[in-house]
Amino acid sequence: MTQKTNHPIELLRFNTCGSVDDGKSTLIGRLLYDSKNIMEDQIEALERSADITGGGQINLANLTDGLRAEREQGITIDVAYRYFATPRRKFIVADTPGHVQYTRNMVTGASTANLSVVLVDARQGVIEQTRRHTFIAATLGIPHIVFAINKMDLVDWSEDRFLEIREEIESFLPRLDIFRDVKFIPISALNGDNVVEPSKHTPWYPGPSLLYHLETVHIASDWAMTGLRFPVQWVNRPNNPTDPKLHDFRGLSGQIACGIVKQGDGVVVLPSGLRSTVKEIWTYDGPQQEAFCPQSITLVLEHDLDISRGDMIVGQDHFPGVGSEFQARVCWMNPKPLAPGRKYLLKHTSNTVQAIVSGVNGRVDMSTCELKPANELALNDIGDIRLKTAKPLVVDAYRKNRLTGSFILIEQGTNHTLGAGMLESPAHKFRFENEEFSI
Repeated sequence: MTQKTNHPIELLRFNTCGSVDDGKSTLIGRLLYDSKNIMEDQIEALERSADITGGGQINLANLTDGLRAEREQGITIDVAYRYFATPRRKFIVADTPGHVQYTRNMVTGASTANLSVVLVDARQGVIEQTRRHTFIAATLGIPHIVFAINKMDLVDWSEDRFLEIREEIESFLPRLDIFRDVKFIPISALNGDNVVEPSKHTPWYPGPSLLYHLETVHIASDWAMTGLRFPVQWVNRPNNPTDPKLHDFRGLSGQIACGIVKQGDGVVVLPSGLRSTVKEIWTYDGPQQEAFCPQSITLVLEHDLDISRGDMIVGQDHFPGVGSEFQARVCWMNPKPLAPGRKYLLKHTSNTVQAIVSGVNGRVDMSTCELKPANELALNDIGDIRLKTAKPLVVDAYRKNRLTGSFILIEQGTNHTLGAGMLESPAHKFRFENEEFSI
């Protein structure tokens, strides 16, 4: 086990992905088991279950594969979230499906991840699902990626095989041009080699175990800190007649999506363009002099402006884009195809507007990661589209800010989520007081 440090405990969100039967669920089970994050009653339940492997070993995959269909077929269908902690860091891990049929589930589980663990079967090597999930991780803007070359015990811990797979992966990574941090780790999830503790079977591998890398990877700089973005979720009016301080209180509540805000800072409300100054900053712990992304806060401004849910408060520099026509990349999650001319509800930050898909630019070919011509997008397809919204939205390109550059498309009437998208850039530049700004 790692030694406790004096550093503040951070939260790391990560997901596991890869092809069917690459060992994603087993890896998470091994992480939880070897790091002593499983309760005794959970272990007893696994031991009592009929899912016992040869040699009397419990099936660690069942810690995340909870559906009967998952256990019967030996595959992951739905996203399973697990929470654990070590003295160094807290973790939220999403076990995402490997089958192409459940690509939409993988997108959902990885959408908030800081890091993605892509498992590769050492016997099979790099296959289409390896490229597909790596491409999706890059599309979602995940900055850190680990390629866990699993089942190394089944190839006699061959260093040559490990290097062969690594070289093949490194040959297509430059096409994605997004990951800031890439790691390759040889493991055996079933036996625990290089998962929590270093393995004696890999004297040729000088790197850390998977857990040590998860504990030490630098994520503090992952949040966008340039330019304030504060989507207003709620106008906070306690209107408490028994408390004079709250009788006339009017705050603007939400989560900071980017940047830092301080008392006395000048701010601009978009899309109206109204200006004011930050008078007070309130958090769960009381009033503060400053706050930063991703804190949830309540801002009190010097002026009583007409501000409501869906507006965005920004700083007086680094303006976002504002427009009603956008280019976007979307993962389609509905059996009914996405086709031009259909109307949807588009949810972006705290704003929900009517939108229409004005065109489909193409569909991504997962075998080559190239955009091919297409007239529509089918279930689990990823492609580029054009959108028009009923009113202007305040946006950043997704690559600059994952929070203000993402959206979902919702079916009117049923409120079913149909697709998840990433804005590439605003279609129009924003003019404010005779000055031109764009992202």
